[in-house]
Amino acid sequence: MKAGLVICAIFLLASVVLGAAQAPVAKALSPLEQTLIASEKSLIEAKKKDDGEFFKRTLSEDFALVGVDGELHQQQEAVDELGDSGLLELTAYDIKVVAVSENAAIVTAAIVTYDAVVRKAPEEDQGPPPRYQHFSSVWVKQGDGWKLKFHQATAAHWGDW
Repeated sequence: MKAGLVICAIFLLASVVLGAAQAPVAKALSPLEQTLIASEKSLIEAKKKDDGEFFKRTLSEDFALVGVDGELHQQQEAVDELGDSGLLELTAYDIKVVAVSENAAIVTAAIVTYDAVVRKAPEEDQGPPPRYQHFSSVWVKQGDGWKLKFHQATAAHWGDW
């Protein structure tokens, strides 16, 4: 009986050790990734609050937005579409940063892309927006800071309309 328990304990320990060894190691984020992921998370919070001051500070002068409906908005119309105080939830996951010029000594533009769960109260003449969306943002280096030049929301599951 004791021998059976010892053998079971050995197999259990071996399976735990092998399972832990196969777990992927998280890659440390570069300073660029840390900066732009923080900027994108700040954008998400500003969208929820419809924070006009944040948009003035953060958006480039030629900012453009493609909404989840596929419509292109530019200048003030884009700023108006970006903020949404009726947003109940926007939970981002699987955030990635892609430098536009990876081999350059100084990166001056990058794309932040992620998926998100979105919940918003339905509008009078429309149903709720798609629950799962994919977002992409183009950030450009201007002076010492980063400005948002382009933002796009794409429905990830059309059946969620």
